[in-house]
Amino acid sequence: MFDRLSNRLQSAFRNLRGYGQISEKNIQDALREVRMALLEADVHYATAKDFIERVKAQSLGAEVLGSVTPGQQIIKIVHDELGALLGGEQKDFNLAAIPAEVMLLGLHGSGKTTTCGKLARMWKQKGKKVLLVACDIRRPAAVDQLEVLAQQSGAGLVKPLPGESVPDLGRRAFKFARENYYDIVLYDTGGRFQIDGELVEELKALRAATEPQNVVLVLDAAIGQESVNVAQAFHAAVGLTGLILTKLDGDARGGAALSVVSVTKCPILRIGTGERAEDLELFHPDRMASRILGMGDVVSLVEKVQETLDAGEAEKMQEKLRTKQGLDLNDFLSQMRQLKKMGSLGKILEMIPGAGAITGDLRARIANDSGGQMKKTEALILSMTPRERRHPDLLDASRRKRIARGSGWSVSDVNELLRSFRQAQQMAKKMKQLQKRLPRGGLFR
Repeated sequence: MFDRLSNRLQSAFRNLRGYGQISEKNIQDALREVRMALLEADVHYATAKDFIERVKAQSLGAEVLGSVTPGQQIIKIVHDELGALLGGEQKDFNLAAIPAEVMLLGLHGSGKTTTCGKLARMWKQKGKKVLLVACDIRRPAAVDQLEVLAQQSGAGLVKPLPGESVPDLGRRAFKFARENYYDIVLYDTGGRFQIDGELVEELKALRAATEPQNVVLVLDAAIGQESVNVAQAFHAAVGLTGLILTKLDGDARGGAALSVVSVTKCPILRIGTGERAEDLELFHPDRMASRILGMGDVVSLVEKVQETLDAGEAEKMQEKLRTKQGLDLNDFLSQMRQLKKMGSLGKILEMIPGAGAITGDLRARIANDSGGQMKKTEALILSMTPRERRHPDLLDASRRKRIARGSGWSVSDVNELLRSFRQAQQMAKKMKQLQKRLPRGGLFR
């Protein structure tokens, strides 16, 4: 996400970083590039204009700190303004009431029903009792789709009765939730290909009947500046409390995120970054600003590792490092699977500081990999016998040919895998040597 904007902004600031002094002309030239980058990323022109004016006013009036160069200080100003443009402080759903109500709305194809399932799964994992309400009574199979998602997430479901209106369904569902001690009620409302009077009246009636604390618009980030018009129309009609942007993984421009917050003054609560049930992330404006400027997002990376890391596997790996046992291909496969849980390599790359320096074909291959390399590694290792995985030195030329045929890949792929494995072994040995040099109790005693 934001690849195009990130690349252009990093290019615009590359020259600024080294300046010991910066003139008004330097600032104007850099901000001209920033403005073009924002417009090309599909940021609304009024949003881009206001952003540039704020950055320019602060840059010209800023007192340069002794510990940083003027160029670095301007980049800091842009970072802070980007964070402010994206909403400032991180916001979340209001779940104080019992049951708390969340009304999701949006156009057809925005990912609204899928997002319902993702939210239900997320809250169920946090110990909440969630009820899904199928308020999309016109789209064929919408109720069936929500029923499948409810089963997958472990949530309850209320379906419409024959001839029942949407407001009556909402009232009945809320009564059912209160009587059965649900924590959260999630209304999946109907959508249209465009906003019309019938849709607006239906949403108004449901809101009046249920009085939800959260009225959240699900927006397809890939529709660009049209998302601003959609958000404005829904906000004017029913009054939004928050936004969820979906399909950000497929939108290299990302201007929608910058524009809709500025126009509606509603915070982005979550972003959809993939098709998997877990690909719904909490939105942190300051962290996203750092990602856009190529500064990485170490905090999110650490949180991601903590969420996906198997503590038992990590302990087994540490034990192998402490003993004379070397790492084998079973361990290598286990680590690859742990990494796979974190998502695509492209997402991980965005969180690593300095990864913006990786450009060209290499960055494109990493960003577009979507787990392909990991799937290849898994296929190759699983084509080996258990003994070969424990003793990789047995893999002579004939065995490598057999593994290549069995996995559907080539001998050169087998050789590449073994080279990567040898590098991992060398790294593990260095870690073991480092541990021996450390005082008892590790780095901190």
